[in-house]
Amino acid sequence: MPNWLLVFGPVAIALNHFAPGHYAPIFASAAIAILPLAGWLGRATEQLADRSGEGVGGLLNATFGNAAELIISLAALRAGLHDVVKATIVGSIVGNILLVLGAAMLAGGLRHREQHFNLAGGRAEATMLTLAVIALVIPAAYSVLVGERYAGGERALSISISLVLLAVYAMFLVFSLWTHPTFFLGAKASENAEQAQSWTLPRSILVLAACTVAIAWLSEILVGTVEPTAHAFGLSNIFVGVFVIAIIGNAAEHSTAITAAVRNRMDLSLSIAIGSSIQVALFVAPVLVLASLLVGPQPMDLLFGKGLLLAVFVAVVITGQVASDGRSDWLKGVQLLAVYLILGLAFYLTPQA
Repeated sequence: MPNWLLVFGPVAIALNHFAPGHYAPIFASAAIAILPLAGWLGRATEQLADRSGEGVGGLLNATFGNAAELIISLAALRAGLHDVVKATIVGSIVGNILLVLGAAMLAGGLRHREQHFNLAGGRAEATMLTLAVIALVIPAAYSVLVGERYAGGERALSISISLVLLAVYAMFLVFSLWTHPTFFLGAKASENAEQAQSWTLPRSILVLAACTVAIAWLSEILVGTVEPTAHAFGLSNIFVGVFVIAIIGNAAEHSTAITAAVRNRMDLSLSIAIGSSIQVALFVAPVLVLASLLVGPQPMDLLFGKGLLLAVFVAVVITGQVASDGRSDWLKGVQLLAVYLILGLAFYLTPQA
């Protein structure tokens, strides 16, 4: 995207400060400004992947890319909007593995007849997603079976599971970065032009950090305009949280994963899309549960509604199938996007509670 579009960033900030009631212009300006920033973020990620491997590059992109969701969720947590926080968490998980990975596989498959990724790494990430589903299902099952007899059990269970998930995520980082890094290695970029214009490591990290901060800032402004605009069209809170906010918050992952797939770097694309969902489920969600003990009017638990649990479950099931053979094509991308569209239609037609 042309860099001159960055001028819309200051425009969005100024409108948000001086004309906060003009939702549509603020939304459009912030969204346009995010596009070139996402492009720079993707370029910095590829430079880091060239130096440190696809696994590390994908992890860094997921970490910086999820900063927007974490900031937005903390703001909602302080306001006691636990339903919005939970919907955003689920939307980020589902959006990354269905929308981002699906779009990446479709774009890459249209350019390359068949693409391959490290099968061992793909299966390891799919297993971590299954663990995430289990961690979300157990509190709901506990609430149905035991909750009425033990009032404080749901909160204690949520805190305990959060600590377990954080420990497992730390072990997954050790596994993927130190003990088994070969599971997440992919092919290096072969374009001579890119190699000739290689960035230094400090420059790559600086660009990544700066773009992330700017995207997080603009995303927060944009989300503040999305909700009143969406509600004016009769959309439910859960639809806004799961789909609208999640799509905006994942703008950086969208751009980078699709660009990597088009350049036949499916390992990097997979690490960004699935790795981001893993990080949200095993790190961001537990951190928010623990943070709610100090922030907000009351603690948050891991009790997600049936619709949210079903969305995560079906997304993880089809992603496990897609990642089970180490190859991708455009049809797999269409299949993932179809599931995302079906879920979107179901939530769209869900009446406002």
